[in-house]
Amino acid sequence: MPIKNVHGNTLDALGEAIVSGRWPPQASMPSEATLCEEFGVSRTVVREAVKSLVAKGLVSTGPKVGTRVLPADQWNWFDPDVVAWQSKAGLTREYLRDLQELRRVVEPAAVRMAATRASTGDIAAIEEAFAGMKSAVEKGGDYVTHDLRFHQGLLKAAHNRMLAQMGKALAALLRTSFEISTARKDGPRKSLPLHRAVLDAIKAHEPARAEKAILVLIDGASEDIDQVLASRRRLPQLDRPASRLRSAA
Repeated sequence: MPIKNVHGNTLDALGEAIVSGRWPPQASMPSEATLCEEFGVSRTVVREAVKSLVAKGLVSTGPKVGTRVLPADQWNWFDPDVVAWQSKAGLTREYLRDLQELRRVVEPAAVRMAATRASTGDIAAIEEAFAGMKSAVEKGGDYVTHDLRFHQGLLKAAHNRMLAQMGKALAALLRTSFEISTARKDGPRKSLPLHRAVLDAIKAHEPARAEKAILVLIDGASEDIDQVLASRRRLPQLDRPASRLRSAA
């Protein structure tokens, strides 16, 4: 993971403070001078960090009103930083529910298109991602990254430019789901045949079968998330490298 500069560290500190509720919605953030003193940085660094927060939808600025925190429904939840800050602050049931509902809306439609439009190269890329997942289960390794590539490959195979871009935006959100599913014992091993079913349906160019298979996969992930939440296990933090599976040997 690349080392962040002063701007990046300050942005993370402010973003995490907002997401964790240090400054509630509609509250004014401290003055530039106060933030400079607290974080030991210059006014320029603070101003640039605040500009980034504005771009991510976390705050608004204006004359006489200063910098105010915006409600969470205005935050850019497709921004990887916002997702990582929420992960560090604590993944709420509402957040995870929204994520799974979004997947249920987007992915079934995408795989239907992929089943009719996927090229040989698209299928090869998804096959490669599946092989990486299988290897991680059998020999140990980074399962989550290959799982993410599998699902991004599905969106790309739909050959819809907006869906392809959404795949990039959804990356951090999807990783949240995959990290939690991986935290459940035997979760990755049990999900492999479900992924295989999706891939086989796309290879056979059967849209209805592909849609049914992805819904089974998504609903299985929802069950994994519910069980991990019920166990009160510590949830993964997305500002860290993806978790690695141990060898089954």
